[in-house]
Amino acid sequence: MLYFLGVDVGSSKTHALIANENGQAVGFGTAGAGNWQVVGYDGLAAALQKSVNAACQMAGIKKDAISGAGFGVAGYDFPATDRKPHLETLATLGLVSPVDVVNDGINGLLAGTRNGIGVSLAAGSGVNCYGRGPNGKEGRIVGNGINFGEFGGGSEIVWKGLHQVNYSWIKRIPPTALTQIYLDAVGARDVLDLMEGLSNERYHLYAGIAVQIFEAAKNGDIAALDVVSWVSEELAWLAISVARQIGMQNAEIEIVLSGSIFNAGEILIEPMRRLILVHVPKAQFTHLNAPPVIGATLLGMDVGGFDGYAVRDELIRTTQNLLVG
Repeated sequence: MLYFLGVDVGSSKTHALIANENGQAVGFGTAGAGNWQVVGYDGLAAALQKSVNAACQMAGIKKDAISGAGFGVAGYDFPATDRKPHLETLATLGLVSPVDVVNDGINGLLAGTRNGIGVSLAAGSGVNCYGRGPNGKEGRIVGNGINFGEFGGGSEIVWKGLHQVNYSWIKRIPPTALTQIYLDAVGARDVLDLMEGLSNERYHLYAGIAVQIFEAAKNGDIAALDVVSWVSEELAWLAISVARQIGMQNAEIEIVLSGSIFNAGEILIEPMRRLILVHVPKAQFTHLNAPPVIGATLLGMDVGGFDGYAVRDELIRTTQNLLVG
């Protein structure tokens, strides 16, 4: 029996999954943050050891039984400088199988598409977008948000909402429900206190405020609707741009949506979809219905010379059952 390992390494948690050649998930392990930008390479090594050891223990196998291992790692942003230290850190696991490492943004693409080809658009507290074409060509955004004009995560939505609160305060736009949302979020006495507290870093905003911005938009608040319209367009352009990078803007292409921001529903997704279809007319949209660690496991299967997509449905089913159990 062949066994394959996949590890999804994030900035808050790490998941390791072991599956066999029949697509049956047989081992799972967790650990804390593994992004080297957050915990350093020693922290990455510790997260890998803890999660992989737990997965092997549940599966009842030793590491030398693994035939291929894939790692989707947050913080693995620029292979020219990041690949060597990441491979050195992976070597501390003592695996004898082939391994590969990619950015964790690839996990959703591999897990969410039928064959690993398409675009993955992920929006949570931040935003990321990756793509892979049929010829193996990859596309991406920088993934570092505001500094590079890449918007769509909760942090950017809250930043944009603050603009609306300020515009209302200075009488550029009419009053907005967002004002009270921001006051309540930080406990400010009034708008002047809010602006002073944010300017002096006495108050701090957080990405979760985005949920309330969407609620205000659904209730018809004009300023909140403007924010949602803006973020819909920004997310659309990320997907369009990556589709262009991989040369699939005129081809049938899967676009996988993942992350908490899309829980806002059609008020966000419908205008985003409409704009994407103007520029990528054969796009097909799907929501990620599988844990991202499945993408890393499919990568492990691929590097081990095995077609994981032949057993993808079974892998998703048994992994979900394993996690529920």
